[in-house]
Amino acid sequence: MATNRYNRERYETLVVKDEQPLLEWLLSHLGQSKTKVKATLQGRGIKVDGKVVTQFDFVLVPGMTVSISKSKKNDSFKSRYVKIIYEDQYLVVVEKNIGILSMAAGHKSLNVKSVLDDYFHKTRQACRAHVVHRLDRDTSGLMVYAKDMKTEQILEKNWHQIVYDRRYVAVLSGEMEEDDGTVANWLKDNKAYVTYSSPTDNGGKYAVTHFHVFDRKDNHSLVEFKLETGRKNQIRVHSADMGHPVCGDVKYGNGDNPLHRLCLHAYVLCFYHPITHEHLEFDTPIPTSFRSLF
Repeated sequence: MATNRYNRERYETLVVKDEQPLLEWLLSHLGQSKTKVKATLQGRGIKVDGKVVTQFDFVLVPGMTVSISKSKKNDSFKSRYVKIIYEDQYLVVVEKNIGILSMAAGHKSLNVKSVLDDYFHKTRQACRAHVVHRLDRDTSGLMVYAKDMKTEQILEKNWHQIVYDRRYVAVLSGEMEEDDGTVANWLKDNKAYVTYSSPTDNGGKYAVTHFHVFDRKDNHSLVEFKLETGRKNQIRVHSADMGHPVCGDVKYGNGDNPLHRLCLHAYVLCFYHPITHEHLEFDTPIPTSFRSLF
């Protein structure tokens, strides 16, 4: 594991003897309150057989190993819009909230890059946040920023080779007819910067999106999207193409907005470290508000 300023990897590892849910096992072995144990889980401080697990109902079986982080979290970073998930000397992975841009657009716009630059300055790190990919202002979820130009260039140039799993979860309007499928077409912006699709080559970029339906209820569907390509507004346009736009999408939607937000969240991001080449795998829970509809 790369050196990680945010959470220096010190773990205590124990072997499981009886089958039981992870939360129960932790409560009986840690002697801590349920609130504190759940915070450790949500803070990605528990590993099972070497992989981070955040689900409290994960079932342990005899012979598995549970590693409990003994590290102190970084208390020098506090933001209601950005949460640091992982940090080392080359890059930082964050979870972005809705209502904040990925990078500056205009003089005083609230953006993740400036929040991170301020944090680096306060912690006396001689680096800046370099934007590698973007999420829309009203899309929440996982992002990676490079801390130097070399790392940024490797990530940008080899993005599709480095990132091997990138998934989103969305609440769509209406009940999806199919459980799984793929949407593929060409996407291009018109003069008003609205992206539109074409089944034949329109001079735009070819875009491929795979989907899987998690749940359906009361005229809404909870859907996972896996990107094969990463085009501008790809999921939003492809959802609208299927006749089930993302809820809360003012640009491509149908006015259905049960949660008063764009219901799109980047919840899985897995990539090879551009410098150390180790596998880095991150996931965040599906937003509680999304689940509440189902």
